[in-house]
Amino acid sequence: MNGHDSLAIIFTDLDGSLLDHDNYQFEPAHALLGALEKIGIPVIPTSSKTGAEIMALRERLPNRHPFISENGAASFIPKNYFDAPPIGSSLLNGFHCLSDCPPRQKWLSLLASLQTDYPNQFTYFFAQGSGGIKRLTGLSDEEAALSNQRDYSEPVKWLGSKQQEQQFIAAISSHGGVTQQGGRFITVSGDCSKGRALKLVTQLYQDQYPNKQIITIAIGDSGNDISMLEAADYALLIRSPLHDFPELTRSDKLLKSNLLGPAGWDEGVRAIMQQLNISL
Repeated sequence: MNGHDSLAIIFTDLDGSLLDHDNYQFEPAHALLGALEKIGIPVIPTSSKTGAEIMALRERLPNRHPFISENGAASFIPKNYFDAPPIGSSLLNGFHCLSDCPPRQKWLSLLASLQTDYPNQFTYFFAQGSGGIKRLTGLSDEEAALSNQRDYSEPVKWLGSKQQEQQFIAAISSHGGVTQQGGRFITVSGDCSKGRALKLVTQLYQDQYPNKQIITIAIGDSGNDISMLEAADYALLIRSPLHDFPELTRSDKLLKSNLLGPAGWDEGVRAIMQQLNISL
């Protein structure tokens, strides 16, 4: 089906989906990633990770396509990837960057002020520094430093009760912040989402290929993936060892993996390719 008339695009979450939740490896999906690249299906990392983290990961995969960082806060399009640079983008490290979200500093100031009301009940990346992030995540020194190079959002580790957590989230909301629950952290940011970013990037492909039908596939395992899983033509939920599948309102063109992480990614993507009559 990827041919003259259509183009399939995969938007994928990273941690717990394409990457193993514990060791951040993607070996079970490695062969499939190569096959998708060979037949011209773009794989677009769509993550709560920072731009700096995803740029480093793209070297490992390898991946040459656009990506979406910080839960949809920014979309990065490689320079010369499309015929024309996206309108309203700024050039950053060889990428055209699109974002309309408030800066990280806004949320750091808010979190600092909330520590008075919620003493010792939460911590966040900036307060922890690279050493603390390393302890919280299991990342290497270099990876922890990259994860702290945030522009639009701040991950929070909640340490208090569930009831207090709801009050904390309401306090953030009253200051214009949006919270998204990931696998281990609550991410605080402006009103941005993976779903909105998926639609924006899909439109860029449609502008580039006006005569093709664009078919979008979204892959994720957590609450912060719901908006893109709902927005795509096909949705693939990856089984997690830590929590249930996130609840979606859709039931059509929805697959759930039996296997975990990258093995489930490989299993589910192959099943969708079969449904689309795309030969790998």
